[in-house]
Amino acid sequence: MERTLVLLKPDCVQRRLIGRVLSRFEDKGLNIVAMKMLQVTPALAKQHYAEHVSKPFYPGLEAFITASPIVALVVEGLEVIRVVREMLGATNGLKAAPGTLRGDFSSSRQMNLVHASDGPDASAREIALYFKPEELCGYEPSLTPWFRAGDE
Repeated sequence: MERTLVLLKPDCVQRRLIGRVLSRFEDKGLNIVAMKMLQVTPALAKQHYAEHVSKPFYPGLEAFITASPIVALVVEGLEVIRVVREMLGATNGLKAAPGTLRGDFSSSRQMNLVHASDGPDASAREIALYFKPEELCGYEPSLTPWFRAGDE
């Protein structure tokens, strides 16, 4: 089992797409093991996007991510990092395939609704930025045998 951080960005919240996005993860059989709404501060944005702080586009990115509340999630499942990123689609909503979250709901590069960690190291670092260990509520849904075989 893997875990990944997912952020429903300000445009997702403002457009009232939270439930539709959450349902896509649940429909896929993934577990949401932590969730909260919060306002990203400039300090948290700098930590989260540390590799981009010195880049010319960073001020716009910080202004966007701090403009409205977000919903932070920890999603758990088999190969969840890859699976969630594939569910999101290409970063630019105009280039994202239909059927992906961005392909269905986004038409922008920056206002692309959702962030997901891009690998195991990023996932661990990002989850720790948004959640304390005691806020993660792992569980085994009773429907699990109907989503995957026991040896998966």
